[in-house]
Amino acid sequence: MKPENPTVINRRISNTHAIILAGGSGSRLKSLTQWHSKPAVPFGGKYRTIDFPLSNCINSNIRKISVLTQYKSHSLNAHMNQGWSFLRPELDEYIELIPAQQRIKSSWYQGTADAVFQNMDIFNSRNPDYILILAGDHVYKMDYSQMIRHHINTEADVTIGAIEVPLEEAKDFGVMSVDANNMVTAFTEKPAKPSPSPTNPKVSLASMGIYVFNAKFLYQALLEDSKNPKSSNDFGKDIIPSLIGKKKVSTVRFTDPVTGEDGYWRDVGTVDAYYEANIELCGVTPQLNMYDNRWPIMTYQHQLPPAKFVFNDKDRRGMAVDSLVSAGCIVSGGKLKRAVLFNNVRVNSYSSIKSSVILPNATIGRNCHIKNAIIDRDCEIPENTRIGYDREQDAKRFFISEKGIVLVSAEMLNKELDKELDKELNDVA
Repeated sequence: MKPENPTVINRRISNTHAIILAGGSGSRLKSLTQWHSKPAVPFGGKYRTIDFPLSNCINSNIRKISVLTQYKSHSLNAHMNQGWSFLRPELDEYIELIPAQQRIKSSWYQGTADAVFQNMDIFNSRNPDYILILAGDHVYKMDYSQMIRHHINTEADVTIGAIEVPLEEAKDFGVMSVDANNMVTAFTEKPAKPSPSPTNPKVSLASMGIYVFNAKFLYQALLEDSKNPKSSNDFGKDIIPSLIGKKKVSTVRFTDPVTGEDGYWRDVGTVDAYYEANIELCGVTPQLNMYDNRWPIMTYQHQLPPAKFVFNDKDRRGMAVDSLVSAGCIVSGGKLKRAVLFNNVRVNSYSSIKSSVILPNATIGRNCHIKNAIIDRDCEIPENTRIGYDREQDAKRFFISEKGIVLVSAEMLNKELDKELDKELNDVA
C-alpha cells in the first residue's frame, strides 16, 4: 500500500542507505589518474569529483553513506578523512569508507553490482528501506529525496535517474524506452544504434547510473545475478536489463534541485570531457552554479592564504579575465584568460595562460605561453615554454586528446628533462 502520510514518506527517505561506487581506475583520463582513482581527481578549482554526490546526499538529507573503494584509493581516503568526517554516528548518520576486501569472493570487484554484492552483509545489517546507488565520478547537483519520493509513490521495485542526451552521444549510455507512466519498457546498455525519445527524435533517454532499489529486492536481485556464470555483474549491463518486463522499473527525469529546469550533469571520465567541464565554469553564468548557497558543494578546505595578483606594468601585469583562481595562488606579472587555477599555483612574469586548467602546486616559469592545455599537479613548467601552439612539437613531449587538448604531467616533463641532460652529456663526451 502506498504511504499517504508525508511524515511516513520522509521517515522512509531518511532510512535510505546511499552507496557511492568510487573504485574506478579511470584509464581514459590518462596521467590524471596515474596516482588517483577517478573520484579523487580535482575539479573546479578546489573540489574533487566525489564531493558532488556526497554534497547531494547531505543536501538531500541522506546521511547514511558508504563509499566503496578499490583502485589507488590513498588520496581519496585522505580527502574523505580530512573533509567528510563531520557526521554523528551516535545519531545513526555516517560516511564510511569500505575498501575491496574479498568478503564473499576470493576476487576483487568484478563489476558495479559485484561491488555491492560483496558487501551485502554490511548493508543488510543496517536494515535500510531503500538503497541508493551512485557513481563517484559525475559532476551535477541533484535532490535524491525527490527521486526516492517518486520511487515510493509509484511503488516501483527500482527507479532510474534519466537524462536526455543527443542521439549521436547516446551510444555511450544505457538507453531506455518508457511508457506514458514513465515505466521502463526497454533498456539497452551502450547500443550501437540508440533508439530516439518518442517526444524528440534527436535525443535518447539515457540512464545516469543512479538507481533507487527497495533494499530487500536489491539483495535478492544481486544474489540471483551472482549465480549466473554469464553475467558481468554490472548494474547497467546485467541487473537492470534482466528486470525489464518482469518487475516495476520506473524513471525520474533529472532536473536542477533549485531551479527545476533541466539539470546539469557531466561524466568527466575523458580528458576532453574533463577539460570542457572545467572551462565551462569560466563563463559569466555557467550552467553549474557553484555560488548558490541553497545547494552548497562541500569539500575539504585547505588552510591557504588568498590568491594574489602583483605588478601592473604595461608588459608585466598580474591579471585574470573570465577565470577561476583558487586559494594560495600567486599571479606574478602573468595574464590569465579563461583559465582555471587550482590551489597553490604560481604564474610568473610575462607568461600567458589561455583556455587552460592548471592543477594544484604547479609552477609556470617566466615567459611561458600556454593554451588549450591541462597542466597536472606538481608540474614545473620551465621558462620560455610554449604549449598548445605547435601540435607536432607538443605530440613529441605530451599527450594530445582527440579534440587537441594538451595534457602535461610531471612525469612527462621529467622525461623531457632527462632527454636534454642525456644530449648535453653526449655532446660533452
